[in-house]
Amino acid sequence: MADETGAGALDVQEEEEGGPVKSFLEHLEDLRWVLIKSLATAGVAMIICFFGGNYVFKVLKWPLLRAPIDKGGKGQGVRILLGTNQLGVFPVGTNEALTSLAGTNHFVRLEIVPVTIGTNRLLGVNVESESQAPPQDSPIDIVSLGPAAAFVVATKIALYGGLIVASPLIFYFVAQFVFPALKMREKKYVYGGLVFGAGLFLIGVAFCYFVMMPVTLALSAQYAQWFGFKANQWRAEDYIGFVCKFMLGMGLGFEMPVIILTLVRMGILNYRMLAGARRYVIVISFVLGAILTTPEVITQVLMAVPLLVLYEISVWIAWYWERQERKRTEMESREGFASKA
Repeated sequence: MADETGAGALDVQEEEEGGPVKSFLEHLEDLRWVLIKSLATAGVAMIICFFGGNYVFKVLKWPLLRAPIDKGGKGQGVRILLGTNQLGVFPVGTNEALTSLAGTNHFVRLEIVPVTIGTNRLLGVNVESESQAPPQDSPIDIVSLGPAAAFVVATKIALYGGLIVASPLIFYFVAQFVFPALKMREKKYVYGGLVFGAGLFLIGVAFCYFVMMPVTLALSAQYAQWFGFKANQWRAEDYIGFVCKFMLGMGLGFEMPVIILTLVRMGILNYRMLAGARRYVIVISFVLGAILTTPEVITQVLMAVPLLVLYEISVWIAWYWERQERKRTEMESREGFASKA
């Protein structure tokens, strides 16, 4: 009977204070296995992304294809076709030959076709007016400069892609190492934070990918054109590094409410502390915008504003929780006083 009572007390203690007590060497052994499993998972994911780098690059290039960048410039444009192959899209400008073909049309389709005249085979030209701008593969050409540049690009794609693909399992391995030291109440909050955190991370990456990235890339090209630089070619490794860091930074930025509210639930932060830190968060948000985006104001603001909005939402949720907790405490006090009376 005494043994059962002692075992029950031990279970309650583990539930309230965390898992079983381990020695330093046992914790070190657990950490070693966490590192081994995390590195192995990341390595396998990187190998997969390395050999599938062309598909990953197509995904990363999508925001550039949707960016509102005018490659050919303003004015008339001529699209030259040879059969089903497009040779290029050219602005008319002061070119007399293209001007005579385009006439008064804004966009012109110029198709080179074989023509038979007697026994001679010649090339002829069909000129047709187009109602919209000629289609283009990409407003900016992504180029690989140098004999080792392609390998560097593939390595970057493997690195960023592998870390993203392996991150769920890595977080799981880390959680297995950390969770035994948490109380049951803390585990509940951390589990909830992981679920909402994954959702917010994906929302942040999607917001950056579909909304911010096309605008940012267009502004970067327009600034280069404004200064008189040729902005129709970007290095592949620079483009991939910029896009991946931008999306990763925005995804991590959207994790702010989860981290803050988890710390509030655990009693580490409160509404007064969060409200007093507003001015510091404003500075930090704009610093992150300057580091992770292009060095101009518009994209920095586009990144800083969502972070500030998320922080403000976290502050008011903390205020609401404290208000509900005060009401609950006052109600329990009244009930206790009434029962004594």
